[in-house]
Amino acid sequence: MANVTLIRPPSLVSAGSFSGFLTPPIGLVYIAGSLKKNGHKVSIVDAVGLDPEKSTYLGNQLILRGIPFQEIVRLIPEDTDLIGFSGMFSSDWISLRPLVNMIGKKFKNKYFVAGGEHFTAVPEICLEQCENLDAVSLGEGEETLVELANAVDDKSSWLNIDGLVVRDKKKFVKTKKRNRLLKLDQIPLPAWDLVPINKYLDLNLSFGVDRGRTMPMIASRGCPYQCTFCSSPSMWGTTWLARDPKLVVDEIEDYIHKYKIDNVDFYDLTAIVKKSWILEFCKELISRDLKISWQLPSGTRSEAIDDEVTPLLYKSGCRNIAYAPESGSEKMLKSIKKKIKISRMMQSLRSSVKAGINVKMNIIIGFPDENHMDIFKTFWFLIKMSYAGAHDLSIGVFAPYPGSEIYDELVKKGKIEHSEKYWQQLAYVDISFTKSWSESISTKSLLFYNWLGMGIFYLSNYIFRPKRIFITIKNILTNKHESRGEMALAQMFKRIAFVFKASRKNTSKTTG
Repeated sequence: MANVTLIRPPSLVSAGSFSGFLTPPIGLVYIAGSLKKNGHKVSIVDAVGLDPEKSTYLGNQLILRGIPFQEIVRLIPEDTDLIGFSGMFSSDWISLRPLVNMIGKKFKNKYFVAGGEHFTAVPEICLEQCENLDAVSLGEGEETLVELANAVDDKSSWLNIDGLVVRDKKKFVKTKKRNRLLKLDQIPLPAWDLVPINKYLDLNLSFGVDRGRTMPMIASRGCPYQCTFCSSPSMWGTTWLARDPKLVVDEIEDYIHKYKIDNVDFYDLTAIVKKSWILEFCKELISRDLKISWQLPSGTRSEAIDDEVTPLLYKSGCRNIAYAPESGSEKMLKSIKKKIKISRMMQSLRSSVKAGINVKMNIIIGFPDENHMDIFKTFWFLIKMSYAGAHDLSIGVFAPYPGSEIYDELVKKGKIEHSEKYWQQLAYVDISFTKSWSESISTKSLLFYNWLGMGIFYLSNYIFRPKRIFITIKNILTNKHESRGEMALAQMFKRIAFVFKASRKNTSKTTG
C-alpha cells in the first residue's frame, strides 16, 4: 500500500474580479476514489476548499484564493510516498510551478507526478521548467495513478506504465499511449469525503448560476468534435462516452440524502450528444420526483435539443443551459472546425427559451485568421440570438491553449515562447492579460469589441424584452439570480459598495 497525497493548488484570480474557479476539485476526487478502491492510502490537500475566502497577493494584479503555500506544505503527511498535482488551466502554471518547487525542498526523497489538461498538452515543457516533477500523467488519470502507486509500493520501474512522460536521468521518456476508459460505470465514484465539500456547498461555490447547495457531476466523458481552439482531442481523443442514466440519477439521489443539495452542475465537455440518452435521463429524473434543479454551465451542442427534448429538460429540473456557437461568421466556423449550422442552433435556442430554460451563449473573438468583418457578423448574430430570447452571454478573447490545433500551428510558426508572459496571457481570470493573435485586429481593438459585443447583446435584450430589466433588478436585490450576467452585476455592485465604504472610512479617519 502506497501513501498518496493529492494537491489542489490555490485558484489564480484577478485583483479586479476576485472571482475565479472556486469549485470542488472533481478531477482529484475521482482519482482518489480509484486509489482508495485499490487499497492505497489517500489524502487531499484542497487549498481552495480549506479556506476559499483567504487570499494571497501574487503580484502583477494576480491573487491566489485559498490557503498559502506554506500551509499546504505543512499539511502534507510526513510519511507520504507519492505527491500528485492537478492542473487544468495553463495560466495556473504561473503559481503551480513555484508551489511544486517549494514542496520539493521539504520532501526531497518523495515522488512527484502531475496531471490534467495543462500537463497532458505540454508534458516535456512542464518537466523542463520544473525539475521537481518526476513524471506527467497523460489524459485520464484513474488507472495511471493506481499503477504509479503500485510501482512506488513495489519499487518497480515507471517506464512500464502506460500514459506517462517520465524523467529518466537527463531525458524525458514517453511510455506507450494509454487507452481511454470505456466502461465509465465501473469507475469508482468520487471520494468527496476527502475534501471539505460542505464548505463549498455552504458558500454556494459553483460554476453555474447560484441555485443553492450545488454539487458538481460528470455524466459523460470526451467530445466527438475537433474544434481547432480546444485541447479536448489531445486530452480525451474524440470518443464520446456516457454513463448509464439511471446510475447518474442514483448518484444525484445519494447526494440529496447525504449533502442536502439543491442543484447539480454538470461539468461534461459536451453533455448532450445523443438524443436517446438525454431523453432517458430526463424521464428517469422525472419518475423519481427528486425536486432538484440541474444546469449545463460549460456549454453543449444543440443538435439533439429540440421541441421534444426541451419540455422534458425543464420538467426534469434543467434551469440553465449554455450553447457554444463561438462565432456568427460562417467563414470562422469553417476555419475553427465548429461543425454547427447557425439556423439549427437558433431553432434549438427558441425551443429552450419557450420551455422556460435560461439560455447562455458562449462566443470567442480574435482567432488568428479573423478580421473586423467576421466580428461584425458575430455582432449581428448576437442581436439575432437576443431577439430569439437568449438571456445571457459570455464573450471570450481567443488564446492559443496548449494542446489545441491552433496552438500547434503557432508553435510551428515560432509565434509562441513558453515564458511567464505567455502563461499569463492565457489567464481567463482577467481579459486585460490577453493579447490579440489575429493578424488583422489589434489588442486594443479586440478589447473594445469585447465590451461592445456585451453592450450590443444586453441592450438589445432589454429593448426586445423590457420586462427583463425589472426581473434583473428584482433578482439582484433579492439575491436570487437566474443568469451569470445577474451574478456578475451583483458582484460588481458589491465591489463598488465595498470600495465606497472603505473610502468613507478612510475619509472619516483623516478628517477626525
